[in-house]
Amino acid sequence: MDIALFSPSALFADSDGDGTGAEEGNIEINQNFEERRHGFPGMELLIREFSFHQLNANLLWPGTFAFIEWLVHHRSWMDGRKVIELGSGTGALAIFLHKSFQVDITTSDYDDAEIEENIAYNCQINGVTPVLPHMRHSWGDVFQISDPKWDLIIASDILLYVKQYPNLIKSLSFLLKSYKPIAVNAISSSGDDACLLPRPAFLLSWRRRIGKEDESLFFRGCDKAGLAVDHLGSRVYCITPKDITANHST
Repeated sequence: MDIALFSPSALFADSDGDGTGAEEGNIEINQNFEERRHGFPGMELLIREFSFHQLNANLLWPGTFAFIEWLVHHRSWMDGRKVIELGSGTGALAIFLHKSFQVDITTSDYDDAEIEENIAYNCQINGVTPVLPHMRHSWGDVFQISDPKWDLIIASDILLYVKQYPNLIKSLSFLLKSYKPIAVNAISSSGDDACLLPRPAFLLSWRRRIGKEDESLFFRGCDKAGLAVDHLGSRVYCITPKDITANHST
């Protein structure tokens, strides 16, 4: 995987869109951490964040909070689901869902010991013991398991690594297409927003601004990989295998 060699300046554009700001090349840094309290619906979490991380796993993105608000409104969709989060970063989203809704959730991020250790630390300081299961996985690499049991995949603000879209879609396709459901099932939301969520499904949310062409590039890649994309509103998308979507609608 070449992702570890990317510098943040190569992946993110500044406000003027020229992509400059940080120097290219290897950066040696003494790792420091900062602990911050963040308000979530019904609770406050203390989250330790890296002062710097080459893969931006240090940040608790604003989009996480928007996604949480959406998930709280659709909390019944997570009932009884086995969930894995891609790009967990600090683990804050997974910790909130576990504590608030008792969600069976596994965290996942790039194959990096510091990320895994920091998520475990954040679990412990917020009373989640034993810590949440974690899977190190670099997008595009072979998964550690051949028969994934997760019927719901979630992610927030992970479409920044444009160069990694093909690898992300490869991993996503494996998780969605290798899942073997025990029975045909669906969970419906309550209220007026009556939408069925198939098993398996990938709920993707992002609020970081990316170019329309980059956005289209990801969706076209999903389509070529046999994945259907459905916009659920509020910048939340449901991605499923096309054959599952067809069977689910009949």
